[in-house]
Amino acid sequence: MRSLIFVSMLLIASFWYWGLHFGVTILALSFLIFFHELGHFLAAKYFGVFVKTFSIGFGEKIYSKKFGDTTYCLSAIPLGGYVQLKGQDDINPKDKNYDSDSYNTLSPLKRIIILFAGPFFNILLAFILYIALGFIGVERLAPVVGTILPNSAALSANIETNDRILAINGVKIKEWDEIKKHISTEPTNILIKRGDNNINITLTPQIGQSKNIFGETINTPLIGITPSGETTTIYNSGFNSIKFAYDETIKASTLIYKGLEKLITGVVPVNQMGGIVAMADITTKASQISISVLLIIVALISVNLGILNLLPLPVLDGGHIVFNLYEMIFKKAVNERVFVTLSYASMALLFTLMAFTIINDIVRLAGE
Repeated sequence: MRSLIFVSMLLIASFWYWGLHFGVTILALSFLIFFHELGHFLAAKYFGVFVKTFSIGFGEKIYSKKFGDTTYCLSAIPLGGYVQLKGQDDINPKDKNYDSDSYNTLSPLKRIIILFAGPFFNILLAFILYIALGFIGVERLAPVVGTILPNSAALSANIETNDRILAINGVKIKEWDEIKKHISTEPTNILIKRGDNNINITLTPQIGQSKNIFGETINTPLIGITPSGETTTIYNSGFNSIKFAYDETIKASTLIYKGLEKLITGVVPVNQMGGIVAMADITTKASQISISVLLIIVALISVNLGILNLLPLPVLDGGHIVFNLYEMIFKKAVNERVFVTLSYASMALLFTLMAFTIINDIVRLAGE
């Protein structure tokens, strides 16, 4: 009952702070959790495992309904969800069952498929959302020159403000971020549109310093221009939408691993870590801008859920996958004492991280 009161107060505070658009965030995050658990559910059903509970959220059940053999419910703490399989219980790792319809009677490979299905469904959902975005259109910075930096290659080549970059070395440029992908220290041919005229310019980019997405100072070839701030809508229809979705999904996935690497190496300070509050803030603000921006954020969060759940922490899918890989290789299960100890330790670590990121998020929002 206390958890229900706490969540009710939290929801009231959230709607007070973010307004009615917070409802979109609740629906979006709940759907992401549902889709993740649906992957586990369908894979478990396929292999004949008895599914006790399918829950969106943790803790006290707000609403539950039994269909067939499974109880479907909404729970009070909206920080995830779970599918409770017969013979598998993260809350009580010692709980084992070896009936014919139990998770434990499956081969390690089949268990891995069930475990992997949840993260895979999140990545699949992101892929589908990116396909939709290809048709809806995504707003990007237009490849239009805003300012020319002093002592730059652009200044020497007489590039002017409002010049639109059409192509670099024969490759069509549709948005600003594509420019740096085709710049090197070699002589570069740039096709620009100036007024009604198309002009070919050849210049040699100069090595200069810039900041990457993680705030690191890097040396990179630069033309010496900044964007005008003008935006353009990029569409990817037909088969192009599939390529666009694949590229964006891979980009989002690798960005997560790079972010973790930068966090571990200290490039990104721990006070920049974000959690559920940051996700709610970003998603709510995105819902107020446009449907395309909202879908971009939801797709990114979906990829995050998928990739982070594959980390080798025993309480996550990735940790259970590691245990089953161990069993496949050594032909025996992980020692029960080790399994239980690591499960509880990782559970404590996960909840500590959640609490830390929530505090970080609140401090950050309070300072805005």
